[in-house]
Amino acid sequence: MKALTWHGKGDIRCESVPDPKIEHGRDAIIQVTSCAICGSDLHIYGGIIPRMESGDVLGHETMGEVVEVGPENTKLKVGDRVVVPFTISCGECFFCKRGFYSGCERTNPDREKAAKLWGNSPAGLFGYSHLLGGYAGGQAEYLRVPYADVGPIKVSGNLTDEQVLFLSDIFPTGYMAAEFCDIQPGDTIAIWGCGPVGQMAIRSAFLLGAERVIAIDTVPERLALASQSGAVTLDYMEEDIYDRIMELTHGRGADACIDAVGTEAEPMASADSMLDRVKTALFMGTDRPHVLRQAIHCCRNFGTVSIVGVYGGFLDKVPMGSAINRGLKFRMAQTPVQHYLPMLLERIEKGEIDPSFVITHRASLDEGPELYKTFRDKQDGCIKVVLNP
Repeated sequence: MKALTWHGKGDIRCESVPDPKIEHGRDAIIQVTSCAICGSDLHIYGGIIPRMESGDVLGHETMGEVVEVGPENTKLKVGDRVVVPFTISCGECFFCKRGFYSGCERTNPDREKAAKLWGNSPAGLFGYSHLLGGYAGGQAEYLRVPYADVGPIKVSGNLTDEQVLFLSDIFPTGYMAAEFCDIQPGDTIAIWGCGPVGQMAIRSAFLLGAERVIAIDTVPERLALASQSGAVTLDYMEEDIYDRIMELTHGRGADACIDAVGTEAEPMASADSMLDRVKTALFMGTDRPHVLRQAIHCCRNFGTVSIVGVYGGFLDKVPMGSAINRGLKFRMAQTPVQHYLPMLLERIEKGEIDPSFVITHRASLDEGPELYKTFRDKQDGCIKVVLNP
């Protein structure tokens, strides 16, 4: 089959790889009808995610049709149309039983490697490093889905692929980011990053009752899309974000701040972000947490900082003194997607949101490597890429 594979920093190829096979009785094989390039994939493309191996199949936003089912899987049958969460979860362990599917104790065969870096291991993920299981991803013609009686959600033929594909990751992630904010009537929510997850967080914050959303970015197309969603937009290259948020909130700060950027904050945004870039280039640091610092400072006393941008290691110069002295609450997670799927599918079915609004580029797998570059460089108005194998 064809698949997009990683061969080093900036080297993504569309090439032929072996077809997946049933390896366990709970598995399923799906024929991929739609998949997407995620902002998290760009961290892999940029070479900052450790434990990647040459030839790894990428992709964790995937849906398609079931073509084979393991003998122990009674949930799915051949012909079912499903969306596959990016988190791989057993459904039976301590965390899965409590709805914390992304903390699954059983699905990361590389858990000891992860524990050395993070103290413990999260769940295995599709297409995302041998720290997290080394599972083949879904930017391919076919995908093996482990524990397929827990993960995939069936979708009806009344909904298009583009309406439901993002249930696999960015819609639940953006919704969770907003839900973490405990939004109350009248609240102002500030969101750093107007990429796909940020756009979903903007829409979700309004769905959950925010009175005002402040969206922060510098890419014109992203800011325009955020504005169409009803957000007040700020360009961090044109104005001081702290000063503007204080002005908009009469000196109080935002009720909650969402970091939807993570480790690769723009190095030219400020002096501290430039220093972060130098440190990572010299291997003196693992991440560039400029956005997190700013979100902490811009949050009101006893407000919430919600973090869904990806960080990989140890963060430098995070202002914990500010957070502690002002009573901030931190909420963060890899999204336990399965927890959110039924509720968010219902919102789509009711017409409350159509997540396809973020799609700007549609292409084949063969065009995938070039579109990785387009997405990374924010060229051609690219906000979200969907591939149709």
